[in-house]
Amino acid sequence: MTALGFLYPGHSAEDDYPRIEQLLGSDVRLQVVHTDIGEDAHRVDALLETGSPARLAAGVEELRLTGAEAVVWACTSGSFVFGWEGAHDQVRALARAAGLPASSTSFAFAHAVRELGATRVAVAATYPEEVAAHFSAFLAAAGLDVVSARSSGVATAAEAGTWGREEVLALARAGDHPAAQAVLLPDTALHTAAYVQDLEAALGKPVLTANQVTVWEALRLTTRRLNAPALGALFTKEPLVQAPAT
Repeated sequence: MTALGFLYPGHSAEDDYPRIEQLLGSDVRLQVVHTDIGEDAHRVDALLETGSPARLAAGVEELRLTGAEAVVWACTSGSFVFGWEGAHDQVRALARAAGLPASSTSFAFAHAVRELGATRVAVAATYPEEVAAHFSAFLAAAGLDVVSARSSGVATAAEAGTWGREEVLALARAGDHPAAQAVLLPDTALHTAAYVQDLEAALGKPVLTANQVTVWEALRLTTRRLNAPALGALFTKEPLVQAPAT
């Protein structure tokens, strides 16, 4: 049994995690602990507070009691707004507080793109333009070429959490670019776990979504790899462990 821990901000699309656990179909348990986000706003100042050390540390003790072997801060915007170096500092502080290997969704995206062998990406973001620009800057600092970036102006995580399949598909299509080798949807408040295969079929290329890459990153931290085609190309690349058919 491998237990993976996630600090998830507030309540929006956390039901992606039990869905992903089911799709993995293996001896992996996804343990979600909610953190207090403060003000629910896709603004840089509010996001810096959402990802503050005190808010993350408050959830660490509960997470440790779950027996988690690694922890991921399951928030993209609450990590990349700190910048490349600041996001590293955030993860190091989380690792020290938890006494576990740690990462965040922002780094999960960078690592997942490299796993796919891609260098050129398109961003399809729910966020307002200012926040989406911070994500593009983070990816550029990771050595990736952001060939296009679309922002949707969604002001809160609560609003993003209400989007369904058609809205998610429309977002991905609108954000795609012919030169992009992969399309990134960076909001963990957005329900995407049930739609990854549909997204990749519609775009004809790998699609990376926030909760999907967050779980993949936790598996990476524990050196686990699972073959789960329902979770897209990221989960079918040279798997070392086969998930049973469901």
